[in-house]
Amino acid sequence: MEATHMTQGNIGIEINAEEDQYLTFIMAAEEYGVDILRVQEIRGWNNVTPIPNTPTYIKGVINLRGTIVPIIDLRERFGMASVEYGATTVVIVLKVIKDDAERIMGIVVDAVSDVYNIEASEIKPAPDFGGEISIEFVSGLVSVEEKMLIIIDIDRLLNSGDLKIADKVSAKS
Repeated sequence: MEATHMTQGNIGIEINAEEDQYLTFIMAAEEYGVDILRVQEIRGWNNVTPIPNTPTYIKGVINLRGTIVPIIDLRERFGMASVEYGATTVVIVLKVIKDDAERIMGIVVDAVSDVYNIEASEIKPAPDFGGEISIEFVSGLVSVEEKMLIIIDIDRLLNSGDLKIADKVSAKS
């Protein structure tokens, strides 16, 4: 492990070149993580403008400083039971990359949890469930502080075929 030590004033900050940071969030008592470099901002839940004829997990769009941002309910996208949005419900606004192009999308989650430094070597591949359960959006699993985190491949999730409609929604708005 190669670490760089930087000092600013009287504060020593250790940066590990082989670690990535992940923002974690909670859904249905499970903890998920996304690369923190993709996170644009975290917003409390506010009403969105619904778009007709979209799947139920596309909640609508918001205008974020002049950019139309599709909002996806990740619980519904994953086939989990819907819950009423509450005080801890947030929208994580993410930068998604596809074919060298970037777009902004938001995901609704139950609550934000923490930020963890995780070494790439600690992330284990998701187990194969024999085709019965889709794990195509899981980039890996990692144990942190005696709990299992599910690392989400946000590009694969938000660029999947059935979310093409979100591209059309943000292009029209």
